[in-house]
Amino acid sequence: MSELDEYYQSLMADIRREADASGIWTLEAFFLRMTERLTESGEIEEADFKHYADGEGGRKVRIDGYAGDPRNCEGVLALIVCDFTDSDEVLTFGKGDVPPILNPLIRFLKKARTEEFRDALNEVSPAFQLSDLIISTWPQVTKVKLILASNRHYIGRDDAVKLAELGDVPITWSVWDLSRFERFDRSGQAREDMVIDFANDFGAPLPALKASQTDSALESYLMIVPGPQLAAIYDRWGARLLEANVRSFLQARAKTNKGIQKTIKDEPELFFPYNNGLSATADEVNCVRTDDGLAIASISNLQIVNGAQTTGSIHTALKAAKEQLQQVFVQMKLTVVPPERSEDIVPKISEFANTQNKVNAADFFSNHPFHIRIEQFSRDVIFTAREGERHDSKWFYERSRGQFINARSRLTPAQQKKFDLEYPKAQLFNKTDLAKFEYSAAGQPHMVSRGAQKNFAAFAKEIGEAWSKSDTKYDELWYRRLIAKAIIFRKLEAEVPKQPWYEGGYRANIVTYAMAKIFNDGNGAKQTLDIDAIWRRQAVSEALQRAMLIAAAEAHDVITQPPAGVRNMSEWAKQQACWNNLKGRNLKYDDDFSSCLILPETMRTAARDSRAKKLLTDGIEAQTEVVQLGSEFWRRVMIWGRSERKLTPKDMQILQVCSSMPRLTPEPFQAKHALNLLVKLKDQGFDGGSAN
Repeated sequence: MSELDEYYQSLMADIRREADASGIWTLEAFFLRMTERLTESGEIEEADFKHYADGEGGRKVRIDGYAGDPRNCEGVLALIVCDFTDSDEVLTFGKGDVPPILNPLIRFLKKARTEEFRDALNEVSPAFQLSDLIISTWPQVTKVKLILASNRHYIGRDDAVKLAELGDVPITWSVWDLSRFERFDRSGQAREDMVIDFANDFGAPLPALKASQTDSALESYLMIVPGPQLAAIYDRWGARLLEANVRSFLQARAKTNKGIQKTIKDEPELFFPYNNGLSATADEVNCVRTDDGLAIASISNLQIVNGAQTTGSIHTALKAAKEQLQQVFVQMKLTVVPPERSEDIVPKISEFANTQNKVNAADFFSNHPFHIRIEQFSRDVIFTAREGERHDSKWFYERSRGQFINARSRLTPAQQKKFDLEYPKAQLFNKTDLAKFEYSAAGQPHMVSRGAQKNFAAFAKEIGEAWSKSDTKYDELWYRRLIAKAIIFRKLEAEVPKQPWYEGGYRANIVTYAMAKIFNDGNGAKQTLDIDAIWRRQAVSEALQRAMLIAAAEAHDVITQPPAGVRNMSEWAKQQACWNNLKGRNLKYDDDFSSCLILPETMRTAARDSRAKKLLTDGIEAQTEVVQLGSEFWRRVMIWGRSERKLTPKDMQILQVCSSMPRLTPEPFQAKHALNLLVKLKDQGFDGGSAN
């Protein structure tokens, strides 16, 4: 069986399991799973399931979802249709099969722009709400993107090709098929290489100045990019040019800079001296010699890691200031980073290049210490088997895309069975899941409702700032309590669709709002939700589940009955006012809800005990490491530090103890000090060699 066949079998099993467990269509389960990949890849910023189908043959209209308000997505209206086949084997489709799938979506768009179509529908209909959004935002729409998500294997070649126009609004389409999703799940790479051919597609090769020596570890170039050329490149590839983590960062901050746009319109000849330019990376560049010197003919997989607002502003000028754009030039610093080194190098370039915004590394990178620590906990922390089950298990934190599927695929069939028991698929979660769990519990359901990437960007900023002050909070108990929140969140996901009041749609919004409400009502000055009981049992109690569903029913009422003048319920759920409405309601929970609560001091005591235990464990580990290095090693450290005048009296005292082992043994706190001192001295030149 090929890797694609294996992936398909696993995908279909997951979709069927999700549909059965949650009581939703397999089509909706497929949509939800695949649009997670679309948002992570940067294809879209968010996704809402809005299924509507009507008519037959040449009159058929169909849509399955959309990707947010165009006013918040640079004027891009993204519409999604699913080609889902419930088959046991991988099926294929080609270019000729695309029009019958996309034409009904185009017909829907044309109808949805008319008030006649909208007003003939019930206001609670997904089609009504989407039509109303399209009508109200159409003046701001600059591009329509049609996305075809399929569980079949596409054997055509065209992708993101212009189809037609609605007035002066271009329409593009792209196919996300089974193989593309499989590539993304294995490596985070969903597309073929992006080659920007300046010589043939964008006017001419770009003059460049090489800014690195022949034997340098990395190649670097300085370039001057004409504004129209940069705008055309962005118009073709869009957000794919923006390094994914930088894109997330920007979503949490200001939109396209108005000051940059003003300079383009009013003083385009001064754009170059005023603007800081772009920092970018690439996998490979192709250089040529021209009469004027060195030039770059093509760039493979260009990623703009600093200057996204500049790029977006220049793209906006294609319509708003096309004539002035001819006078605009942008400097670009380009570094060629081989793919095998990108995880180490690109984050550092991004972090250092974005210092003007006081960016913390956690805003961006999967290799920030926070994520590494959570990953380590997820591989080490064992949870007791649920009642009725035989095996203890762990939760698998996928710090970067592909870790889970690749770790499993390298095992023998027997080892895979053991892996599946240790890490059940239902206990897999990633960075955006983590942010949803935490922000739902923290009373931010309106932020969670804005989409996985925007929510993660806000969460990452908060974590980065907190981590820079102190990382002690994020210990094993914090991780266990995170898993308790995950259990609550996923229990709501499974139970909400089964409720008699659930009419379909808005499950994601209802889940995060219900969770926020139960934490808000359970946590107070004299009581708090006993989440430690949840991670110990790996399940919510019946009393808590009943309370969660009471909160969910109220959340459904708030979300589906917005105030007068508000028609789109998905957009309503993204507003602070929506959360304030639910938060202010007094709910009557069953009497046994009190059994789910404990004294806040009990929770604080557990946290203190956990940290005290960690301090003791860390001290013992440090003590062990100091002893293993040996007294002779520490004597050399002491001699070198003293000769270089790098030691304080306290340093000397502790090193004397370490160099006197085994007659004297350093206390745990002394051992930790000695190891920290060793790191400091190595930075200052100590190499661990023999003393003079």
